[in-house]
Amino acid sequence: MKKFTTVTSTAVPLPNEDIDTDQIIPARFLKATTREGFGENLFRDWRYGADGRPQPDFVLNNSLYRGEILVAGRNFGCGSSREHAAWALADFGFRVVVSSFFADIFAANALNVGLLPVKVSDPFLQQLLAAIAADPGTAITVDLKGERIAIDATGESEQFAIDPYKKLCLLNGYDDIDYLLNLKGEIEAFEARMAGRQ
Repeated sequence: MKKFTTVTSTAVPLPNEDIDTDQIIPARFLKATTREGFGENLFRDWRYGADGRPQPDFVLNNSLYRGEILVAGRNFGCGSSREHAAWALADFGFRVVVSSFFADIFAANALNVGLLPVKVSDPFLQQLLAAIAADPGTAITVDLKGERIAIDATGESEQFAIDPYKKLCLLNGYDDIDYLLNLKGEIEAFEARMAGRQ
């Protein structure tokens, strides 16, 4: 995975609440077993009409909004446990999703692919959405090491929490296997010590 330290980016606002994983990536697109290519169908039924044409009123089709940060409404990633939802967001280019509440399984799936779910308070979420609405060029900084998210123009910020193990993995670009491989020397030394006691 790509190392995650600090991301400063404009953001895409999607204030809808209760966005479920079937809305993020509809079930009919879950045929692949690798993580690549899912971004093409991210929010497919909201991005495109039945005729396959882009829906001009959907935010991902609006050239004003771009960036590596998605700012979503409360209860993001609810519904089924499909990990493809996190894959689709990451494959599209998002590195951070901000909400005031995440479904637990979605948050875990996101962290496993290097997508950082940043949980903020409801008031701060509204500040973020208001800032983006006022100026689509608003820059937001997410500092993983300091566990802080900030609106650059105003300095308004808030702390967020992350599991220490997952934080370590993101900072180093590790998935769970990489983490174990990183400990190979320590594991071998432990095995040697144990073998010497027999």
